[in-house]
Parts: sequence; structure tokens; C-alpha cells
Amino acid sequence: MSVLAIDAGTTGVTALVVTEDGRIEARGYEEFAQHFPEPGWVEHNPEDIWQATLSACATALAAASATPACVGITNQRETAVLWDRRTLAAPRRAIVWQDRRTAAICEDLRARGHEPRVSELTGLRLDPYFTASKLAWIAAHDPRAWQGVTSGQVAVGTVDSYLIARLTAGAQHVTDPSNASRTLLYGLSSGTWEPELCELFGVPEAALPSIVPNFGPLGRTDPGAFLGLDLPISGVAGDQQAALFGQTCYGVGEVKCTYGTGSFILTNTGTEIVRSRAGLLTTVAWQAPSGERTYALEGSIFVTGAAVQWLRDGLGLIGTAAESEAVARTVRDSGGVVFVPALTGLGAPHWDPRARGLITGITRGTTRAHLVRATLEAIAFEVRDVVEVMTDGAPVLKADGGASGNDLLMQLQADQLGTAVERPVIQETTALGAAFLAGLGAGVWGSRDELRKTWQLDRRFEPGGRDDEAYERWRAAVELASTHPS
Repeated sequence: MSVLAIDAGTTGVTALVVTEDGRIEARGYEEFAQHFPEPGWVEHNPEDIWQATLSACATALAAASATPACVGITNQRETAVLWDRRTLAAPRRAIVWQDRRTAAICEDLRARGHEPRVSELTGLRLDPYFTASKLAWIAAHDPRAWQGVTSGQVAVGTVDSYLIARLTAGAQHVTDPSNASRTLLYGLSSGTWEPELCELFGVPEAALPSIVPNFGPLGRTDPGAFLGLDLPISGVAGDQQAALFGQTCYGVGEVKCTYGTGSFILTNTGTEIVRSRAGLLTTVAWQAPSGERTYALEGSIFVTGAAVQWLRDGLGLIGTAAESEAVARTVRDSGGVVFVPALTGLGAPHWDPRARGLITGITRGTTRAHLVRATLEAIAFEVRDVVEVMTDGAPVLKADGGASGNDLLMQLQADQLGTAVERPVIQETTALGAAFLAGLGAGVWGSRDELRKTWQLDRRFEPGGRDDEAYERWRAAVELASTHPS
């Protein structure tokens, strides 16, 4: 038996066919367009996401030896999507998680004293990152689209619920707790949409999806809508929680970091809701069909891999992202250059949406190699910022995502953390987590113990000497990049 996993990311959709022994049998990938109407704004056309999903899945299925037993979904989180319940057409572009246009809305709510109560209910903070402020912005600035929401004609959700609606030809309007807990509308303790929060942000609760467990029978694909297939949809989770599941971090205290467009560090806190006073988020990791919820602490860093992409596309310093390692290895260190990649503000643990990128320490001797190495160092520093306030010292950090294939970055990370970094054979653990959840929900795997046995180590990076002087330069540069230096 096998499982089809759909990973609807920020820049494209990946489809994997995962076998019962945890191998990737087939793969498909399709990019979709990014839209930047104004500085700090990021939008996607939902139809583009759907067409990319169909294309990626068709490619993967064509190379598979048999039809998969079930479908799992994982997705970019926090992105606000609207679609017509009958036609499934989107009345406007989606507002992407990276979008910062709602900073003023969040600042106003904070000034009115709402943040403590919002944080108490949700485990989050008032930041443009999350979905609810995006919906409030649409209500204020796109009344025609919002009129459909208030009338009941238009549904509201995140990318997971949009894709499930498309896969089921509109039969299901659902989401799961891992995605719901990123909206600022979900109560961590209640496990439901909070009327108080819906009222605060002006979102009709009736427009929101029903909340279902992360695995089990969640719906069926419609053959007319989805490549002629009638399959159970039996697993769904937001991308970072899916990666935690795919890395088999099922024990309390286990930590993973996904190095993608941004970097996201999660630690499993079990059935306990653990609150952070150091800028970390409390979130649902997953919920079993029994109703038992597993929680996590999360540090969200908005720009890491995207900084390497900027070196490539914005500055033309490298030809490919993979080239960054070879270029950075041509110098011993960054030569005192520090790059703070606050290209869309600063996330955890600083949380400054108005911070902007900064490069310091440039001299006449600075070369492109120094700047490329400073970019890799910045990723390691950003992750250290989070891990140091998240744990008392995790024995190991499990690394995944595209940039985890960079051996120099992984060694820099181990050195900065003073702890081992383990990279699995399958680094696409976001999609793997979706496959694991779906397979667990459909009986492909009988237990998490079975899933643990499929995890295979590719390489372990042991910590060497830690350059604390370079880290102190980093901390000083972050203060300069911040609009609210302490």
C-alpha cells in the first residue's frame, strides 16, 4: 500500500507517493505565481494553487506503481483564502502568511489592550503573520468580497480547507486543529472557534470550517474534480506540525527545525499547554480521533531560505541556492560581515513587523563570498536565538527542509547550538508527515511505533567550537535592525 501526500507550500505544490516502508516512490512538483502588489504585501491566486496541485499529483501518480490507498494534505499556514461555496471560485487573491499589511490593525488592537486576552486564549500574539487580521483587512478594504462572506455564499479558510473543498467538489468545509490554532480565532483550551475572538476580528463564525481531527476519515475525493480518483482524505496538518510528525518527534521535549522559506523550530510539549514568556508561540501539534490534543512550542523565523533566494534573484551573487555552500566555503568566516535578513520583519523571539534587513561590517576587503557566508551564519544565529529560549538544551535537533541539505549550514548550526544536528534520509518531512497522518488514519500504519521504524538517519553533525564573538555581533546588528531596540 501507499499514500499520496500533497504539500501545498508557499511557492509551489509537491506531491509524493509514500510506500508502506516509508520510501518515496514517486514525486511531482509545480510552482505557482507570487504576487507583490505593494511593498510588504504577498498574495496568491487560489486557482493557481489548485491547478499546481492537480499538475503535481498527476505527475506523481503517473510514476507510481499502484493507486494510493488514501490522501494526506499539508499546507502553508495562516494564509487567508475566500471561495464561493457553490462554484469554488475565489472572489479575490489569498493574503499570504508573509504579508505585513495588517501591522496597523494589530497595533491598534494592542493599543486598545486586547493582546493579553488574545494570547491567553490562542497562545499567539497580535502579529500580521496570523489569519484573523488578514480577514479583518479584507472586510475593511474589499467590501464586495466580504459581502459574500456575511451572506453565507463565500467560505473562509486556510489553504488546507480550500484544497479539501476542491478535492471533494465542495462537499467538505473543514480544517484541523493545527491550522485552526494559527488563525487567532481558535481557543487552545476549548478546542473550538472562540466567539469572543470572532467578534473582535469581525469574522462570522458560520463562515469558518468545521474543526476535525488530524487523522481519520475526513472526507473523500470527488472523481470528477480530482483526476478520476475516489480516495479517502485521512490526514491533514499545517506544514510545521506535519514536519514534527514526519520527524517522528512523538516524545515530550523532542525538537525539529524545518529550513525552508523561513525556519520553524517546534518542540513537542505533550498534552500540556506550555506558555512562553520569551516570544515563542503555543500551538496545537495534532489531535487524535479520540480528541486528545498534543501541543508544541514554536519559534517562527520568517526569512532564512528566502535570504539565500534573495542573494540569487535580488543580487545575482549566486546562480543557484545550492551554490551558496561552495561559495561560502571559499572563505574561513564572514570577515566581520553580519546580515540580518529581516526582509519581512522579525519573527520569534523578537517580533518586530517593521524591522528591515541590515548588513553591517562591510570593508574594502568584503567579497561576495563573505556576504554569502554571512547569510548562512544568519540562519544559524536566528535558530540559536529561538532554541536558547525554547529548551534547557535539547540533546539533538532534527533538521529537515531544503536548506538542511547544505552541510556547511548544518555544521554551523551544530556549532552555534552546542548540540548535535541530525538530518534524515528523507528531508521532505513536511509531506512525509502528511503521508504518515493519512496512513495512520486509513490503517496503512497501525501505530506511531511503526512510523518511528521508517525514520532513517542520513548524517549527524557533531558540535565543534562555538564562535560567541560572532554571535554577539549578530545580536548587536539585530538591535540596529529593530525599530524598537531595547
